[in-house]
Amino acid sequence: MTRQIRFNAFDMNCVGHQSPGLWAHPRDRSWTYKDLDYWQDLARTLERGIFDGIFIADVIGYYDVYKGSNFHALHQAAQIPVNDPLQLAAPIALATEHLGIGITASTSFEHPYTFARRLSTADHHTKGRVGWNIVTSYLESGAKNVGQSGLERHADRYEIAAEYVEVLYKLFEGSWEEGAVVRDRERRVFTHPEKVHEIGHKGAHFEVPGYHLCEPSPQRTPVLYQAGASGPGKAFAAGHAECVFVAAPSKSVLKSYVADVRRQAAAAGRDPRKLYTYNLVTIIVDETDEKAQARFEEYKSYASYDGALVFMSGWTGIDFGQYAPTELVRHVDTNAIVSAVEHLAGGGKAWTIQELATFGGIGGLGPVFVGSPSTIADILQDWVEETDVDGFNLAYAVTPETFESIVGLLVPELQKRGVYPTAYKPGTLREKLFGDGPYLPASHPADRYRDIEAVKRADAARSGAGRRLETVDA
Repeated sequence: MTRQIRFNAFDMNCVGHQSPGLWAHPRDRSWTYKDLDYWQDLARTLERGIFDGIFIADVIGYYDVYKGSNFHALHQAAQIPVNDPLQLAAPIALATEHLGIGITASTSFEHPYTFARRLSTADHHTKGRVGWNIVTSYLESGAKNVGQSGLERHADRYEIAAEYVEVLYKLFEGSWEEGAVVRDRERRVFTHPEKVHEIGHKGAHFEVPGYHLCEPSPQRTPVLYQAGASGPGKAFAAGHAECVFVAAPSKSVLKSYVADVRRQAAAAGRDPRKLYTYNLVTIIVDETDEKAQARFEEYKSYASYDGALVFMSGWTGIDFGQYAPTELVRHVDTNAIVSAVEHLAGGGKAWTIQELATFGGIGGLGPVFVGSPSTIADILQDWVEETDVDGFNLAYAVTPETFESIVGLLVPELQKRGVYPTAYKPGTLREKLFGDGPYLPASHPADRYRDIEAVKRADAARSGAGRRLETVDA
């Protein structure tokens, strides 16, 4: 097999992102998340390893489902404290030349108009290396702390997200024409005002009448990531995302997911091969299988039972603290990450609570691969061949050690086999990933908003027809 395998690094602006308890490991440096040196050093390591990017997760809120409080989340630093992810884009860009920077931001807690400016600014500062991971959020605590009565229902969150991205497409793609900014010193004209347009958006959830505040950034719309694996999440990803992150615990679950999202992308008129899927995994690699296994056992001795169940309870919306360790996980309808519940309760394995905590103690919801570079390379090639996945979103057990081991030991083995890149492509993140231009292709739904005046005329015509129909019905 000669198909290229792609890597992203999965991190978060916090302590012990997916491996609660391992912050106590003597070689772990996640507690230095507050220091830009940590992020810049890590970014340089990843760029040496030709990673597509660093994908920085985020949550607004805290994990208070487990045992009905946030005590254990605070006690084990389970994604709290947590800092803002977008502020890392510029310092990472300054330390690297090619590495993509994926930033998570929710459509549930920030108005699209102000967020559009922040995202365009980051794309300018990074010279077009930013991506946006579109999430709808799943923590009730987040909704309550921004003044909402509670989290919207799962399907409703995706309805809001669809309008949210429509507003952004109008701002990014339609508000400023190509050639609007000329910077003509002789004529004293910086921008042609007639080439800058109000978007005139008035929808069910947002009203944004005016102009985008930023001139077009190198990609206009940054690369679009999405991590939805439920029914509505996959439909959204197939329609909008360019890169999709999934946390499938087995090859059978992953194969089904990849096939379904590619099928839906094709049905939406998009090229299914230009939608990259990355599965969450944690890789423990050392010079030999024996050394890797010994390292894994050492890591496991630091894993936190309560910390793991804090995450599992928060992700699923199920309080696993109410069950004994020997009880089985049962399907419960929740308003959190629906796919997590489906995978755990319906993935063909009967999990006890203890097994769930052990599984989630290192790497979260994804599998853990342990072995020598040759062993891990065989596993990765097998997963790619059997599931059609494009690459892997790599969580860490101990940082930066996990990533340094992958770059130093595994990447050379994959390169030797001819299944991993040896250099970056030139250009923006979108150009590096897909080899095409810096902007979204014409097959993407954002294309319909590039002629914003035509969009406004069509909206006005539909609105007028609706009013005439109401008059007739009356």
